[in-house]
Amino acid sequence: MRKINSIITLTIIFFITSSSNAQGNSQQLIEDFQKVLGNWKGSLTYLDYSSGKPYTMAADIEVKKIDGTNDFNFINTYPKEKSANSTQTITISQDGKNIGKEEVVSRTELPDGQIQIVTQRQGKDGNDNKEALIKQTYTISKNVFSIRKDVLFAEDKKWVQRHEYVYSRD
Repeated sequence: MRKINSIITLTIIFFITSSSNAQGNSQQLIEDFQKVLGNWKGSLTYLDYSSGKPYTMAADIEVKKIDGTNDFNFINTYPKEKSANSTQTITISQDGKNIGKEEVVSRTELPDGQIQIVTQRQGKDGNDNKEALIKQTYTISKNVFSIRKDVLFAEDKKWVQRHEYVYSRD
């Protein structure tokens, strides 16, 4: 009987600790993304798969948190290509393990004070819509914010930088 009570007690402690850590991870990610609230100016550089060459264009973003949720709206505007303007909502899962459909692989505080969050998911990319592992890297600081997408196609061993948004503010 003592063994059963000990096992039950340890299970409860483990559950409480796991639950607390999950909430902490979620809260930490929310705090990280709250640092980027507001307006940013910058650029988007993407790989044109047709030509194989990078292309850079002006790109701005406004980040808003949706009250009472773990959701953030990323309102993307392209000053010279208004038809490309879009809004994306990212949701930080309650357990802090996902941002949208992407698994959070790591969260690192870099020596220069920046925070780097790396996520990944299986998906499709490229002109041929090929299977790939897709990695997003969010780099956050007080005055610089970037989002980089890298792709590893199923048959390849080398990551391809698909695009990178780099923003700054005063």
